[in-house]
Amino acid sequence: MAASRCFQRVLELDHKNAQAQQELNNARTVLEYEKIAEIDFEKRDFRKVVFCMDRALEFAPACHRFKILKAECLALLGRYPEAQSVASDILRIDSTNADALYVRGLCLYYEDCIEKAVQFFIQALKMAPDHDKACLACRNAKALKAKKDDGNKAFKEGNYKLAFDLYTEALAIDPNNRKTNAKLFCNRGTVNAKLRKLDEAIEDCTSAIKLDDTYIKAYLRRAQCYMDTEQYEDAVRDYEKVYQTEKTKEHKQLLKNAQVELKKSKRKDYYKILGVDKNASEDEIKKAYRKRALMHHPDRHSGASAEIQKEEEKKFKEVGEAFTILSDPKKKARYDSGQDLEEDGMNMGDFDANNIFKAFFGGPGGFSFEASGPGNFFFQFG
Repeated sequence: MAASRCFQRVLELDHKNAQAQQELNNARTVLEYEKIAEIDFEKRDFRKVVFCMDRALEFAPACHRFKILKAECLALLGRYPEAQSVASDILRIDSTNADALYVRGLCLYYEDCIEKAVQFFIQALKMAPDHDKACLACRNAKALKAKKDDGNKAFKEGNYKLAFDLYTEALAIDPNNRKTNAKLFCNRGTVNAKLRKLDEAIEDCTSAIKLDDTYIKAYLRRAQCYMDTEQYEDAVRDYEKVYQTEKTKEHKQLLKNAQVELKKSKRKDYYKILGVDKNASEDEIKKAYRKRALMHHPDRHSGASAEIQKEEEKKFKEVGEAFTILSDPKKKARYDSGQDLEEDGMNMGDFDANNIFKAFFGGPGGFSFEASGPGNFFFQFG
């Protein structure tokens, strides 16, 4: 504005002075860029502010105020190295510049180096005690660190409910701190996993990844939750992302395990067919087969409709198939490891469910279904 007044005075004395007219136009252009930048900063359109400041600096290359505004917006856009570079250039010229100290602190704060950030905010406040932005940032940084530390302490002590509440409170302090908030979301996801709230844990990890798509820990936590909820395709996708980023033996094994579980999930679940746990003993498998075989035996449903008979016959065959595999230690081991039994030369269509039933219930007198009336049967052992 001072320059504009000077150029206007020159033009009053010499209205044909082309250089003065050009410089006056330049000064007005700078003022216009500054005005637009102020409006866009309030709208949080930081990219446009950076654009305006770059244009303004073409005319006023030594203006620290424009450089600081640009640097602050670069920090808010996550372009920390560029912001640090601008602030450092100013501090080399003026080490007491409170705005530059604030921007340096802001970059460190958004990169989750909170303790170092606080030191810069304190320096800025020493230089300018009424620096509102440095004061707010310093207060937020201290509060964020305290809440996060308290949450970590509660988690280590096994107080998961308190840890959840503390992480949630920390997330409300500063939505702009993407990196710290990504860690808080992941931490809260870990708490939810401990509380067996696996869907909520997956949501928290997804929120962490949205804030920081390079956050390996969040991918690993989410992948484990997908494994625990048997969403194997999603688990494989996350483990692939992790292994592409960090090709370690551990990550390779995690990916392989997920791929095996995915392959297994696409086959018949023999444990589910028999209604037993994957760690069921030999006796539990036999008892389960006895129960299911009797339940689905075709003779028991001879009076039912053709559709029901067909469905029960299918289930009876599946029960026999499941028992054939799970009662044989070698076949069971191959099945549990995810191997394709058909590829191993075991054609599951070759066995007879009735023969398995007879062999299981064989012995003196055997086993029979006896009619006690139309459509009714009772079981008789010899």
